[in-house]
Amino acid sequence: MPQILQEYEQNPSRINLKRAYHRFVMLHTAAIALGSNLGDRHANLTRATELLAATVGISHLRSSEFIETTPLRVGSADPGGAYLNAAVVVTTTLPPCALLQTLQTIEQTMGRDRATQPHGSARVIDLDLVLHGETVVQSPALTLPHPAMHERDFVLRPLAAIAPDMVIPTTGRTVAAEFARLTNR
Repeated sequence: MPQILQEYEQNPSRINLKRAYHRFVMLHTAAIALGSNLGDRHANLTRATELLAATVGISHLRSSEFIETTPLRVGSADPGGAYLNAAVVVTTTLPPCALLQTLQTIEQTMGRDRATQPHGSARVIDLDLVLHGETVVQSPALTLPHPAMHERDFVLRPLAAIAPDMVIPTTGRTVAAEFARLTNR
């Protein structure tokens, strides 16, 4: 029998429910990059943040300020106009693949169609899972940490503002150190 249940049987009034919850449910800190360059970009980022905050399994959402950035050209797709970018850090019980699915559902709800939009094209919303605790994953569906986060000012700058001490597990460096490395190139 788990220790927490033994403690409860011995003295139910002394049980600490918060401690019990944290013992049975794995909590992770995850970082998500947000971007929009179609429509009302500010409203799009705000709505995506609201949808994240309303998601079961996500709590303690911290959001960066919105920053305007030049679009990154990927392949031959037209990246459209300037982006508005941000980062959010959440506490979540969702494992990485479930959190990725949640992000893709929010994108779809907001009008993004990954099936018809070329990679790198303009978009109403883009949500990228960039870190999930110390998890390292490499699969066809998901790579963690995000493989290009180290090269992207529009990811590192807002993330460093709200989670400078978050560690990137593949490098062992903090987000702030990676951002400083990027800006000093």
